[in-house]
Formats: sequence, C-alpha cells, structure tokens
Amino acid sequence: MKKVILSVVSALVVVLGFASASHAQPPGITREMIATALPVEGAPLAVPGPYKAMSEPAFGSPGHVVYRPADLAPFPGKDTLPVMVWGNGGCAINSTRYGGFLSTIASHGFVVLATAAEPGTAAGTRATADNLRKAIAWAETENKRAGSPLNGKINLDRVAVMGQSCGGFLSIELGADPRVDTIGVFNSGAQGDNIARLAALHGPVLLINGHERDFLMASSKATYDAIDKLPAFYGARHGAGHTATVDHPGGGEWANVASNWLRWQLKGDKTAAKMFVGKDCSLCTNSTWDTQSKRLE
Repeated sequence: MKKVILSVVSALVVVLGFASASHAQPPGITREMIATALPVEGAPLAVPGPYKAMSEPAFGSPGHVVYRPADLAPFPGKDTLPVMVWGNGGCAINSTRYGGFLSTIASHGFVVLATAAEPGTAAGTRATADNLRKAIAWAETENKRAGSPLNGKINLDRVAVMGQSCGGFLSIELGADPRVDTIGVFNSGAQGDNIARLAALHGPVLLINGHERDFLMASSKATYDAIDKLPAFYGARHGAGHTATVDHPGGGEWANVASNWLRWQLKGDKTAAKMFVGKDCSLCTNSTWDTQSKRLE
C-alpha cells in the first residue's frame, strides 16, 4: 500500500462522503476506489434473525434513528436486548444507505442506533464521536422513560460501537468509553490521532476489510498488529473492496459478520462464536477469507 494513499484517507472520508458528488478527490484516491464492492451475484445472503425489525426516529432526539425488533414482548424475559451504535461511511449523518444492514442486526435482538439529519442540517455535515456518544446516552434515558416502548427492555450493560470507513475511525475513538464493551471496525483502521487511542481500548476488537481491492486493507491490518493486549479478530474478504456488501440486500455478508460478533460478544451465543473461534472457525476455514486472531476464547 503506497504511503501517499494512506496519508490522504482521513481527509477523504471526512470531506468526501460516499453519496457526495460535489467535492474533488484528494490525490491518490479516486471515486472508483471508494466504490469497489463485492458483486451481489453469487455472494452470501444476509441471514436475518428471529425478530421482525422496524425503524423509527429516536424519541426526543431528531439526530438519531432507531432500528429494533418490532415485538418487544420477549425482552428482557426470554432474550436480552443489547445496544449497538453505528458510524456511517464518510462519517455521513444520513444512515439510510445502511438501513438493510442495520435492520438485519436489529432482527437478531439488538437496539441499533445511527445518526439522522435534523431539519436545517447543512449539506456536507459529518458525524463525530459525540453524535455516537449521545446515542448511548439516549438509550440510557429511553430505558427509564415512562411510556417508552423500550422502558426496562434494554441491556445497558452490553454496548457495542461499530462503523465503516470514517465511521470505523469513530468507533475506535469511542472505544475508550467505559460503557462500550466491544468495537467493530469495517474497511478502516487507526490513523493519525486514532493510533494513540488504541491504548485506551478495553474490549475485544473486530477488524474487517475488503482485501486488496480495499485501499484501507493495510491500515486495517496494521491496526490489528498494533493491538497488543486485547482480544482481536482480523478478516480480509477477497474481492470485497472498500464498499464491500454495504449495498447488498440486508447488508449481505458484512451484516452476517457483524451480527455474529455481536451475538457472541453481547449475548454469549456460542453458535455465533464459531464464526470466529475454534478449529473449524467458519471464517478461518473459508477460502474467500484471510483471517488472524489473538487472545480470543
């Protein structure tokens, strides 16, 4: 990976969201490099969970959108309802593009929170770690609000932050928050100020990229190598590229990886764990993936 490419990534993802067409490309990065994706034909399908998912504006927080199971009766008696907060590619405020991906995760029994454009939001406004931090605070408030459908339903002891590309940078930044149990970094890695933040992480880290077609593959691998005390899993999916399966129905293979990691880390699901650990680890034995792991049990 050429140093010039890695050095402009931060500027690219902050200034240039995936859907934006008005900005010039930084040197060394083209729109075609950003848009590289796994072809839908022949790719694994997203596997939905047992719950029908729905989305709605976050009550009292117009800057956020919620994806959750439509029927909340099983929670918390028969199943737990942990929280996952998501950071969009390009640090975009609008999360519509990720709706299928986030719905698949919610269908496995999670409250998923993402950012939304408020009325009057200036074009090109990008999310920050504070936007995601406020999403966790919203879940804490909503779990106690009288009249909330989520009152007493959310497992606030189990929280994850995940993100794609620029959103992955945000997940690393927020990973130091004591409320966050695990982070997922898709098509991204620590750079600049975020490298120092790796030392503040305190939970298992998932790093997934799109292999050689993904211009952030080297950064993703370097981040994995730099994690020297925490459990971590690294996966490079052959041919996936930087956009990977974002636009596949239900989020495609990326949604399956995220859902299984969350089910394992936040719900203790041993079946989901088999995607990442064990002698027959399904990603480890899959010829379309290059994987490494450390300190995972």
